Amino acid sequence: MFKKIVLTAAAAVAIAALTGCASNSPAASSAASEQSVAAAAERLRVAMVDPTQATLAQLVADDLSYGHSGGRVDTKDSFIGDLLAGKSDFVTIAISDQTIKVVGNTAIVRHTLTADTNDSGKPGKVQIKILGVWQQQGSQWKLLARQAVRVAT
Repeated sequence: MFKKIVLTAAAAVAIAALTGCASNSPAASSAASEQSVAAAAERLRVAMVDPTQATLAQLVADDLSYGHSGGRVDTKDSFIGDLLAGKSDFVTIAISDQTIKVVGNTAIVRHTLTADTNDSGKPGKVQIKILGVWQQQGSQWKLLARQAVRVAT
């Protein structure tokens, strides 16, 4: 009798795994969250090259704290305003070495940002390390905080 119960339980677990019922595991949930954060980070990268008020407003939190490698800190309004006015103008942005760690409704994103810029009409190049803190607000991931540092030479 005991052997029959064990075999029945094993079969139920196998069927649940095969039908996707086991996909609500923390590992599967974390992987899905990491993919959602990566998608939001990619949308932000694209929006910083081709900025619109609506897209940027959807991707950053109202309480945004956006730290630049030179020490300046922007709010949501100043971050979006500088991009729209061309004061901060990214011609290209490439992201490399990205890692994402989701903890609850918060995600820690680190990467290297390499870009061609044209800030206020002045061409330049930048390579910086970024720490981004994303927060899930409702069904959307929004950038809550970002700090850049210069790459050590």
